[in-house]
Amino acid sequence: MASLRDIATAAAINLLSAFGFLMAFAILRIQPFNDRVYFPKWYKKGIRSSPTRSGGSASKFVNLDCRTYCTFLNWMPAALRMPEPELVEHAGLDSVAYIRIYLLGHLKIFVPLAVMAFAILAPVNWTGDTLERSKDIDYSDIDKLSISNVPDGSNRLWAHIIMSYLFSFWTFYMLYSEYGVLATMRLDYLASELRRPDQFTVLVQNIPPDPDESVSEHVQHFFRVNHPDHYLTHQIVYNANKLAALVAEKRSLQNWYIYYQNKYERTSNRPTTKTGFMGLWGAEVDAIDHYTSLIQKLSEEEAAERERVSHDPDSIVPAAFVSFKSRWGAAVCAQTQQNRNPTIWLTEWAPEPRDVYWDNFAIPYFELTIRRLIVAVALFFLIFFFMIPITFVQSLANLEEFEKFFPFLKPLIQVESVKSVIQGFLPGIALKIFLALLPKILMTMSIIEGYPSFSSLDRRSAAKYHMFILVNIFLGSVITGSALQQLKTFLEKPPTEIPETIGEFIPLKANFFITYIMVDGWAGIAAESLRLVPLILFHLKNAFLVKTEQDRAEAMDPGCIDFAVNEPRIQLYILLGLVYSPITPLLLPFIIIFLAFAYVVFRNQIINVYDQKYESAAAFWPDVHKRIIISLIISQLLLLGLLSTKKIGKSYFAVLPLPVLTIWFYAFCKGRFESAFVKFPLQEAMIKDTLERATEPNFNLKAYLKNAYMHPVFKGTDMEKPLESLFEEEGSPLVPTTRIANKQSPSSTASPASSQSHT
Repeated sequence: MASLRDIATAAAINLLSAFGFLMAFAILRIQPFNDRVYFPKWYKKGIRSSPTRSGGSASKFVNLDCRTYCTFLNWMPAALRMPEPELVEHAGLDSVAYIRIYLLGHLKIFVPLAVMAFAILAPVNWTGDTLERSKDIDYSDIDKLSISNVPDGSNRLWAHIIMSYLFSFWTFYMLYSEYGVLATMRLDYLASELRRPDQFTVLVQNIPPDPDESVSEHVQHFFRVNHPDHYLTHQIVYNANKLAALVAEKRSLQNWYIYYQNKYERTSNRPTTKTGFMGLWGAEVDAIDHYTSLIQKLSEEEAAERERVSHDPDSIVPAAFVSFKSRWGAAVCAQTQQNRNPTIWLTEWAPEPRDVYWDNFAIPYFELTIRRLIVAVALFFLIFFFMIPITFVQSLANLEEFEKFFPFLKPLIQVESVKSVIQGFLPGIALKIFLALLPKILMTMSIIEGYPSFSSLDRRSAAKYHMFILVNIFLGSVITGSALQQLKTFLEKPPTEIPETIGEFIPLKANFFITYIMVDGWAGIAAESLRLVPLILFHLKNAFLVKTEQDRAEAMDPGCIDFAVNEPRIQLYILLGLVYSPITPLLLPFIIIFLAFAYVVFRNQIINVYDQKYESAAAFWPDVHKRIIISLIISQLLLLGLLSTKKIGKSYFAVLPLPVLTIWFYAFCKGRFESAFVKFPLQEAMIKDTLERATEPNFNLKAYLKNAYMHPVFKGTDMEKPLESLFEEEGSPLVPTTRIANKQSPSSTASPASSQSHT
């Protein structure tokens, strides 16, 4: 059982770690040679250039102004200074909505909850005498602040019941307000946004095969018949995955070629390499000639594959990006059913061009359901079997279990300082290491499911990660850490007793979660500001691969917010805060510190560093809202289970209406706000179209959309559709269809009316 001494040791270690990261960040960020690492966003916008310093050559690399080292925390007020509307314009709504999650949890929910909990519940718990009167219970001062110190059957427990209602209603109010604010921000953002291809484009999937027409002809025929006044053009989708792999491999070889060419120019000695894997073994050859030969061979393969894709009908997948003359026409198509068969001609808003994940378009539509079923089963087993290392990690928090695993360390473990480190620091850091590779596994599973955009892949991966954290980190930590010996008994209990069983162990795990918050939250967020890995990679590329300013810009990869990892991590802290606020309020200050610190750090990152790879206009917010609701329901059920063990008769049923009210609240918010995140109002579309036609009556929309949704490997090649043919399509009064042409005499002419009868 960790004591206040153990918690203080963990806090000291993590505070020192965080302070060390911040000091390193403060020093490194003001060095001229690191400027592109810590301010890459301003370089990409063309606002910032390499800093110039007066003085000798050393000043070009090292900041010699001693005054700048005295204000090492001045980046924090600078990060908070930019107004939110300007921040939306600078970084996008996705980034702003993301950091608002920290603000929602910190300032809007948990600060008021902490004030109420420490003003009312902490004195109620502390003045109880249950733990002092129990001679068989090992406890610490932390446990005296929890509900465990309240005597069974005491009327004091009504304070926890009443406060749980206050906590829930306050959370309802904050969630409703935030949902409304984000819905308004999204609609305003879409209304005020500059012209983008996805505003006029719809993604069409599962196009049915036609024996007489190609996919392109079939798409053109269908939409010119069924959307005659609004259809503009379309872009079919090719299965170019092999070609894209060849292009990527060629780019990698070219990087190695540049590396060895630069090395040769510096040393005047011809570099050599080995022909085996990564140049580690094999015959030694001239590196420049070797990579020249490989690039030449790969270029021939690329040309052959490009030719095959452009002429093989089987390389065309049954999907297309269809563009319309107006946003109104695109909105009507994206938000309606196109055929009496609801499984064909499926339409949805097209992701913006940089958001498209091209590899997944090659997956046949009928495979998607099978793939998602397989992934769901695989996710279940992944979560289940990951309980094994989680069980081991959590047992480290128990010294008896630790000594059982490592008996030869028993004399060392008895040392007080070592004991404090083991119980206060080791479990959290070990759990952090175990989770390092998990996001890549979950993202791979989402890719296998076949979602067509990076934003949807991130949202699906976040959902999987949230489920994993909920089961393994939260429930797994509670069960395996506190009830390892009683696990068999727990599994034998009926499902109706699960909340009671878990609720009984929840107060005992407050110590572990406090240490985890400090390791993952405090030190982890400070390390986020340092950007150590991008810093090292930039300087390696700059030393060996960079030859021109363009090369330097490519080496300066700012990265982006990893929503699939960071958002579920926030949800864990929100879950812990909601669960422990009526049980052990001492946890709340640690969560508040994390959320406040993370808000400042990530605000700095989206201002100066991150360049988001897509913009979904906060389309992920309904998922955020839903997961907070799930956390709230879990906290209510666990409090109900805990109170059922406190021998207060049937009074604990007073908590039972709370989950019902929470579900009703979720349904109400879903009906009130969710449509703003999945649909675009026709009125808004018409207003924007009318305004645009009035201000730019001669704008050539077809030329603007010409290659917006062409696969990147085809841009700048003969695969691009000639502009003249686009205008020929638009000027034709007929609806072209190969089927009719085959059934009529050569002299007959198809009319639009007759064409519609064959659709």
